[in-house]
Amino acid sequence: MASIFSPDEKKSRARQARERLRRSAGSYAAPQDPVEEAATEEVAEIEAFEGDPEEDFETPEQRRRREAQARLQHRLHGDKAPEAQEDEGLPPLVCDPETAPAGPPWHYDLSEEEAQQLQEKRETRAEKRNQLKQKALDKTPQKLKNPSDLQVRFRTGVVYTAVTVICVLAGNIPMVLMLMAVAGICAGEFFYMLRSDAKLPNEMLGIIAAVLYPASVYVAGLVGAMIVSLALLLALLVWYVFWLRARIPDVGVSFFGAAYTGLLLCGLVVIRVSLPDPWGGVMVLLLFLGVWANDAFAYLVGSKIGKHKLAPRTSPKKSWEGFIAGLVGSVLFWCAMTFVPGVTMSILQAVIFGLIAGAMGVLGDLAESRIKRNSGFKDSGTIMPGHGGLLDRSDSLFLTSITAAILLVVGGCIPYALF
Repeated sequence: MASIFSPDEKKSRARQARERLRRSAGSYAAPQDPVEEAATEEVAEIEAFEGDPEEDFETPEQRRRREAQARLQHRLHGDKAPEAQEDEGLPPLVCDPETAPAGPPWHYDLSEEEAQQLQEKRETRAEKRNQLKQKALDKTPQKLKNPSDLQVRFRTGVVYTAVTVICVLAGNIPMVLMLMAVAGICAGEFFYMLRSDAKLPNEMLGIIAAVLYPASVYVAGLVGAMIVSLALLLALLVWYVFWLRARIPDVGVSFFGAAYTGLLLCGLVVIRVSLPDPWGGVMVLLLFLGVWANDAFAYLVGSKIGKHKLAPRTSPKKSWEGFIAGLVGSVLFWCAMTFVPGVTMSILQAVIFGLIAGAMGVLGDLAESRIKRNSGFKDSGTIMPGHGGLLDRSDSLFLTSITAAILLVVGGCIPYALF
């Protein structure tokens, strides 16, 4: 880091500081040995001239990592030592990973008997899971055992697609229940990743709000979303006031996680309820197909002819060629929306809206990739074998759904009363 002082001025300031210390010591200071004094002056001059080598030669990545570690240590330890906290009547913080007990902080004060009971419950659940897995494995045909990664990915994708199509076409309530489950799982994965980035979000409030957003929009429209947002904000403020370890970034992360995983999905509810059955479900299904086509076209074309990187630092595998191909796939299904009864949208509007929605889907994918990269995760979870977490599969859907709802409502393509 470059200094604003010249070497001569640094030496002068160092000498002046030493003189002030000698004058403040007065007659009580013992005389210093001339040799020692000269050596001290020489060391001070060298340090003033050279500066801090760690600060001068520290790379941006090292500085960012050091600052993150310092913030985490400050959050855990605080400004005072554990002895000082005990003197104030506060319980000491358990911070050492080697001595800290397993589980979240609210399990730290368990007695030995309670901890043993908790461990027994965990072992019982693990044994039951292993028994269920073994039963399922015994009933699995031999040709389906030991599948390859591609087979696992394909089977998981088939199950995910089938559940989505059935819930979307079954009716308003099944689709809302599906969105509530998706929002809750994605919120849990989001907060889990953020905890590895020196954040302490309120997972309970964030997940509850994310689950309530789709239901509130279905029951009360945009007013319901405003009520949930206000209730979440008030609850987070109360939590911030009475839980002294919480910081403003934790409040912001908790609110953002709920809005990101729950509120953005409400665009699908708006589109679904704006049209009568079955056309509302068909419209939402075409939007899903547009998102999937965007991802599929981008992957197929980008893996074959992709040469120009779209965002090399955030997602190195994405290319401009794949991005353009994904937009084409999105536009195709948006053009198919013009044939849905009750939708008044021209082909030109469909092309424009398809391009915008496709771009928003890519932006959502890049945003989730940035979150994972900052937190040090490759996948957001393991709930979908071969694909990672549910957040990995829904990242493009978040921004696409809310963007599609805004474009269709503001453009007058679907009948929907805002209030």
